[in-house]
Amino acid sequence: MKHLLILIFCFFGKIVSAQEFVLGKVTTEEHIDLQGVVVINLNTDEKVQTDRDGNFMIRGKVKDELRTSSPRYERVAVTLSAEDFSKPLHIIVKRIPYEIEEVEIKYRVTGDLKKDMQHFGEARKVKILKTEIAKDIALGPRLNIPRAHGEFVQPVGPGFSIGKVKNQWDDVDFMNFLIREIPDDFFTEDLKLTKPEISFFIFYVFKDYERKNILKYGNPGYSDIMRFMQVSERKIVDYKSNK
Repeated sequence: MKHLLILIFCFFGKIVSAQEFVLGKVTTEEHIDLQGVVVINLNTDEKVQTDRDGNFMIRGKVKDELRTSSPRYERVAVTLSAEDFSKPLHIIVKRIPYEIEEVEIKYRVTGDLKKDMQHFGEARKVKILKTEIAKDIALGPRLNIPRAHGEFVQPVGPGFSIGKVKNQWDDVDFMNFLIREIPDDFFTEDLKLTKPEISFFIFYVFKDYERKNILKYGNPGYSDIMRFMQVSERKIVDYKSNK
């Protein structure tokens, strides 16, 4: 019986000696002491909080896992080693980044349809661009908005007569302009045309498309491009039925 008590005492003594205290400090990456951080021993469920200087003391043993918990900082897990019982344990936590609310930046069309389409994306977004252009036209001319490529701008003032002006463009010039400025997606996706059909279809639309001043001055603008696209959407049914 005496020997049994000695063995029990020795065993109990080892358990007590194994449960030692760990001294530690919790700081930010900028070495700011953090108060109120909860430190948990996951093996024993013991919890303590850091004081105003970021210090804490908690019971544990080698291979126990400590974890920090704070609403504004990321959790940090530390597995205790023998060295952690001989000197203070330093735990560094990182602040949880705030998610900034997404802000939509309204894109202002430039007048260069190729450039504008690079902003709006590829296929099926032609309609979005058309809507933006229509809104821009509705606002009227603005001096700080660049004109479409090749657009003639009448100088401010009384002006003077320069006599009869010959046409600067023919239909081929205008067709090439439209092919260059209107994204292929409008023809191939919206109108369901093959690429070889595009030029034939443009000439088909020209039958009902007023372009006298465009050919005279070689100066198509936003409204002309939009008008052509709108006429095209009306004429595509007739075109396909007459093929």
